[in-house]
Amino acid sequence: MMRTLTLAVSAFLMVGTAMAEDGVASGASTSHIAAAICMGIAVLGGALGQSKAAAAALEGLARNPGAQKAVFVPMIIALALIESLVLLAFVVAFIKIPA
Repeated sequence: MMRTLTLAVSAFLMVGTAMAEDGVASGASTSHIAAAICMGIAVLGGALGQSKAAAAALEGLARNPGAQKAVFVPMIIALALIESLVLLAFVVAFIKIPA
C-alpha cells in the first residue's frame, strides 16, 4: 500500500518535468502541488480536530445532560478556532502560489 502510494506521488510530481517545453521545468506547477498538499493536510487536520472536539462534547453531554449550557459555548468557540486554522492554511497556500 505504502509503496503504491509512494510511486503514485512521485509520478505525479514528475509530470511537470516530463511535460515541460524545451526541457525546462516550471516552478509554478511545483508550487501549485505544494499548495494543494498544504490544503489537504490542513483540511484533514481540521476535520480530525473538529470531530474529536464534537465527540468529546457529545460524550460529556451523554454522561451529564444538565451540563449542556456549560459545554455548548466552549465547544462552538473551539470549533471556530479549529476552522480558523484551516482558513489560515488556505490563505497561506494561495499566497505562496506565484501569480
